[in-house]
Order: sequence, then C-alpha cells, then structure tokens
Amino acid sequence: MHNNTSLSFTGRVRSVRHAVNGIRVMVASQQNAWIHAAATLIVIAVGLSFGLTKAEWCWVVLAVISVWTAEALNTAFEFLTDVASPEFHPLAAKAKDVAAGAVLITAVGSVLIGLLVLGPYALAALAGRL
Repeated sequence: MHNNTSLSFTGRVRSVRHAVNGIRVMVASQQNAWIHAAATLIVIAVGLSFGLTKAEWCWVVLAVISVWTAEALNTAFEFLTDVASPEFHPLAAKAKDVAAGAVLITAVGSVLIGLLVLGPYALAALAGRL
C-alpha cells in the first residue's frame, strides 16, 4: 500500500534527487563510467559536426542511453553482490561477470550503431579530403 506522500510533488522531487545521487555514485566509483562519458561527448561532438538527421540522432541517443543504463544496472548489481557476499563466492563472481557482460553487449551494439550512423559521414569526409 502506497502512502499519499510518495505520490506528492515533494516525493517526486526527492525521488529525482536520489536518482541523481545514484548517477553521481556510479560516475565517482566506476572507472568505466568515465570511459562512457568520454565516448558520449565524442559521439555528440562528431554527430553535431556531421549534422545528423533527427532519425540518426534517435539511434545515437538510444545507443548512448543503453550503455549508460547497462552501466548503472551493473554498478547497482555489483554493490548488491558485495553486500550479499562480502567474502569471495564463485556464484557472486559469476553474477558480476554476467552483469559486466551485459555492459559489453550494449557497448558493442552501440559501436555498431555508431559505425552504421557515423561511418558513411566519416567515409564521405575522408573521401573529400583525399
């Protein structure tokens, strides 16, 4: 049963604050988040310089968001695994590996989307300069 304060405006603001704090924790604690941040900035800069269409931006945004989401879930999963199994346990290690694998899957998929969307622009730019 929900209480009415959780549905209030202040309750929503509090939820957003917690979510933003979670993003801060992820970025502060995960080295890979810095790699994702750098890649995100590079992709945005390249996309802006190439003048992507709205449809192309949709693919790029979807790719970027999927990697960030996977990294956030992986980070949460790592924290929970560390609490549930502070000492090494082979199943906890497997769980962490699977979660990290999910990030890798989304990163590879995002690179493929990047190549499909940005690749033709990059090839055209190179052909124009050669």
